[in-house]
Amino acid sequence: MAQIIKSSGEIIEVEPKNGKDFKIEEVQKIVGGWVELTHLYDGRYMLVNEEGLIHDLPVNTEASKLYYGKIAMLNGHYIAGDVLICEPNQFK
Repeated sequence: MAQIIKSSGEIIEVEPKNGKDFKIEEVQKIVGGWVELTHLYDGRYMLVNEEGLIHDLPVNTEASKLYYGKIAMLNGHYIAGDVLICEPNQFK
């Protein structure tokens, strides 16, 4: 199952509207803008707002830890805004 990790720290379990895979428009609504796809170490996708830093979206601490780890965050690296975590077959 996919998850939305909100910048507030809230994690919401979600399924694609069509029951199979997330469409770009659906993901754009979740992340609030243009979508950038990143790969997590475990093979899942993290879909983020491509312009999250430019638009000064709030730091997403949970997503940042998942992507960068705790050490990298100390060096100023972070994910901004809400993100979608899903399996590769759930976004094409």
